[in-house]
Amino acid sequence: MAQAERHVPARERLILGSAYWRVWWANTVSSVGDGAVTTALPLLAVTITRDPRLIALVSAAFYLPWLLLSLPAGAVADRHDRVALMWRAQAVQCVVVALIAILAAIGAAGIAVLVAAGFCLGAAEVIFSNAAQAELPRLVPAESLPKANGNLQVSLTLGETFLGPPLGSVLFAAARALPFGLDAGSFAASAAVLSGLPRRSPATGERASTARLRDSVMEGLRWLLRHRLLRIVAVLLGAANFGSQMGQATLVLLATQTLHVGTRGYGLLWTAAAVGSILGGLANPAITRRLGELPSLIIAMAAFAAVYIAIGLAPSAIVAGMLMACNGFFATMWNVVTVSLRQRIVPDELLGRVNSVYRMIGWGLIPVGALAGGFAAHFGGLRAPYLAGGAVCGVALLAALPALLRARRSPQMP
Repeated sequence: MAQAERHVPARERLILGSAYWRVWWANTVSSVGDGAVTTALPLLAVTITRDPRLIALVSAAFYLPWLLLSLPAGAVADRHDRVALMWRAQAVQCVVVALIAILAAIGAAGIAVLVAAGFCLGAAEVIFSNAAQAELPRLVPAESLPKANGNLQVSLTLGETFLGPPLGSVLFAAARALPFGLDAGSFAASAAVLSGLPRRSPATGERASTARLRDSVMEGLRWLLRHRLLRIVAVLLGAANFGSQMGQATLVLLATQTLHVGTRGYGLLWTAAAVGSILGGLANPAITRRLGELPSLIIAMAAFAAVYIAIGLAPSAIVAGMLMACNGFFATMWNVVTVSLRQRIVPDELLGRVNSVYRMIGWGLIPVGALAGGFAAHFGGLRAPYLAGGAVCGVALLAALPALLRARRSPQMP
């Protein structure tokens, strides 16, 4: 199905526009705080327990809303003002992280508290992410989407995996509450920036509100299930995220107990991943144009399988860091291609709902992967989750490869 026409003023067809840069700045500011908490939350959990199953449970709680809430969140994004949903979700996250900071400061943050907070943060993230991806094509012309998504990916990587993690580990070493306070401030600043975005036209919201929520959800579900290419890509994303989260859920234990790095060294592992992601954000648009979207997707998935297995076998933290950099590079390649593909193909009035179905399939397996990784680490050792995760990705790619090669003849794949 062809993409609906985006009504973008002619003067904005050559530039991304001020509204887009508001989103970019909000994304950049909040991602630094998120990156700090990426390292601080598992480090806080490790001070409470060393059981890999409980550590994995904290990670699983954050991603569980993608399985439970993604479909209704997509329908809400198509029925209501997406800008309002974005800044209000960030405000909710600000409150939740501020509460974690207070509880961490007084020593009252147990595993149950972290699990509950993770679920609340994840629920708000589902709302924000679905609304943001559906709103972006309204802010920039279709031909600028790869550039716009690439810029956002670079800023997200800079904050979440380059600046934030080492900053979070340093702040955590100074005082447990500091990285969570930083994240609360970043969410507040992001919400303030996003609240100034232009609002969605009332006519679009009125048309969306005439349908029942259940009917709206089913319309997005049917659209994606009928679209063979996006359906296959969503399943592959689910396999990749399952395998990745098997390892990442207990990475803090692998780093501190097997690779023998400290709090700061754990943050530097995420910084290595960020370096690869930044290089990928800069290089992958050109690489994808040269190779094509489908070969880029296949290469990225194959790289995931190889890198996960290699991390599980890494003899030192330096080798593991280099491998995480490689993973960051190919993850950026996957993200830029698949996000732009959806935004280009899916009609605007369905984009929120189709994105929600896609991400429910692709992200819904993350909490399952986290729990599986916790049990694999408990019974098979701390290296076992990455080895098993790489095998899952490899098998999924081999199973989907014939269908992907047939899809290459589709006019939807350049």
